[in-house]
Amino acid sequence: MHPFQLAFFVFLALGTLVRLWLSSRQLRAMRERRNDLPEAFNTAISIDEHQKASDYTAAGTRIGMWDMLIDTVLLVGWTIGGGLQWVDTWVSGFGLGPILTGVISIMAILFVMSILSIPLSLYRTFGIEARFGFNKMTPGLFFTDTIKGWLVALVLALPLLAAILWIMNAAGTYWWAYAWVVWVAFSLAITWAYPAFIAPLFNKFSELSDDLLITRIEALLKRCDFKSKGFFVMDGSRRSSHGNAYFTGVGNNKRIVFFDTLIKTLEPVEVEAVLAHELGHFRKNHIRSRLIWGFVSGLIGLAILGFLKDQAWFYSALGVSAPSSHMALLLFTLVIPVFTFFLTPVSTYFSRKHEFEADEYAFEQSDASALITALGKLYKENSSTLVPDELHSKFYDSHPPGPVRVAYLQKLLSA
Repeated sequence: MHPFQLAFFVFLALGTLVRLWLSSRQLRAMRERRNDLPEAFNTAISIDEHQKASDYTAAGTRIGMWDMLIDTVLLVGWTIGGGLQWVDTWVSGFGLGPILTGVISIMAILFVMSILSIPLSLYRTFGIEARFGFNKMTPGLFFTDTIKGWLVALVLALPLLAAILWIMNAAGTYWWAYAWVVWVAFSLAITWAYPAFIAPLFNKFSELSDDLLITRIEALLKRCDFKSKGFFVMDGSRRSSHGNAYFTGVGNNKRIVFFDTLIKTLEPVEVEAVLAHELGHFRKNHIRSRLIWGFVSGLIGLAILGFLKDQAWFYSALGVSAPSSHMALLLFTLVIPVFTFFLTPVSTYFSRKHEFEADEYAFEQSDASALITALGKLYKENSSTLVPDELHSKFYDSHPPGPVRVAYLQKLLSA
């Protein structure tokens, strides 16, 4: 066995065991803390709602364990089991040339992966989400969304894949640097275009019409020196009763989007506080730093791929007998998460740090007590657990647990 193949199996096995262990800890926490409603939330959330959140979290954790195990088996099947090699051999038999062969091979494999993910997605939507009263999606809408997603991915991915594969074959030793430039330009273009051209394919967006809320938001944006192209309400209730708010777009195409469920759940002063938190991510340069780090890590990854692409053992150790640019790209995309899994807590740490900084900014620019009440309502409406297992939470959760965030905000209020 080649050392790289051994390393792949070791990291895959260790990662799988750690995930199962962390999930078992989360399940145990949900059982043992099901009746332990944190004091900070005892006026916002009832014990029944707290228990519902524990049961909902447990159900999601269980399906997540099955999802992980299935993905692990499929990964071995695609690589060591010869799945990628079989598809590549079949497509190569048509004699279409390296670029077209590569694009078709990659898209065919991604399509099969998407098909295989549908059963669990159906169970999440029409099983778990429906059981806990969150699902509003019909089977027809589910499959319409799926087909739209495939078509959008096809339109966007085909030219990008063709360009990347052409660069890999024609640009020489440092092809990865040129590919990185193309990828960065494509990513920025999609980020700019998403709110105006892609998102409307899946949801309806209408301009915010609540005059009181608009006045509050405009005053907040003026205090924060933030320019937006508009405030929009998205028909999130068409698919789910979960609530959210987000910023989208870059440059002069930034938009503020509220789920209609969020507008119905929160008072204007609470919406303002939630928005102030999100603005904090901009003012503290969190969005920019994450974007830059994403591009830097992408450059590092492509440089590593630039080395691996020319190593025969990289292919043979992962079940591919015929080296090619598209197989190198596919193999790297599939196996890199196996080797980077244990870095997850590092990104989680910085994400949590950013959340505290954004909460502090919200405290400075809005009513922190309103943010506390908003958090209570959002945890209630989304059935988010308030009592996760500490280790599981520190490993995975980008946001600190509710009681920790509330304690931090209360500390700021009392300072």
